[in-house]
Amino acid sequence: MVTKISGCAQEAQGLVAATGLAARHIIRSGEWTGHTSGTAPHYVQGNLVILPAALANDFLRFCQRNPKPCPLLAVSEPGDPRLPRLGEDLDIRTDVPAYRVWRKGELIEEVSDIRHLWREDLVSFVIGCSFSFEQPLIDAGIPLRHVQEGRNVAMYRTNIQTVPAGPFHGPMVVSMRPMSPANAIRAVQVTARVPQVHGAPVHLGDPAQIGIADLQKPDFGDAVAVLPGEMPVYWACGVTPQSVVMEAKPEFCITHSPGKMLVTDLLDGELAFS
Repeated sequence: MVTKISGCAQEAQGLVAATGLAARHIIRSGEWTGHTSGTAPHYVQGNLVILPAALANDFLRFCQRNPKPCPLLAVSEPGDPRLPRLGEDLDIRTDVPAYRVWRKGELIEEVSDIRHLWREDLVSFVIGCSFSFEQPLIDAGIPLRHVQEGRNVAMYRTNIQTVPAGPFHGPMVVSMRPMSPANAIRAVQVTARVPQVHGAPVHLGDPAQIGIADLQKPDFGDAVAVLPGEMPVYWACGVTPQSVVMEAKPEFCITHSPGKMLVTDLLDGELAFS
């Protein structure tokens, strides 16, 4: 079952689907191009990077050297739009709400379908996404303001440098969720169990210590208030490759649009440590 809401209310409340497959079908139809926070609760979501095969080994090494921002869920064969580990009825060319197309590090367009751009040498990398641990946080009694307000999560470039591999290098991107200190402790416990979707936070508290000048001016996503008695909690973010692409300037690259993820058929319980 899929719930769709039209107009401004749609953006405010988001897409809610019973399964990852149901979410992908409505996204594939072109009827949903918004963010996927809260979509298909308990189904794992993924960030996307698509590169020519000539750069695939370097990017694979980059992910291996930077497992916090780039925990790999799956890698495709060259030219194959399928990723069977993540879903049998899955087409990486159509099943993400919005894609970003990059040439030499410059963002040239954002589209909802990349079939016209597909090439036989393209390799898809799906990277774990923090949206996948949001439902476990909510189930643990930890409120998430951006979910309550129907917003995309706030994301920021930091001064934390990734470990280079080949041409790939640049700063880590983090996502931020404000919490009370007690909820922040509980959130560390919950998310440490799922390293395949970024695991425990990389920082708590003062944004200046990781190079963030103003929490109300995120580089990606939507700002949310940090209320008195709360602290900002930061997780490594799968948008990091987009920051890296801007630095490395590959000839051609496709990524997801921040907050608009691939919803898979994996359940979050399949990723968690016991």
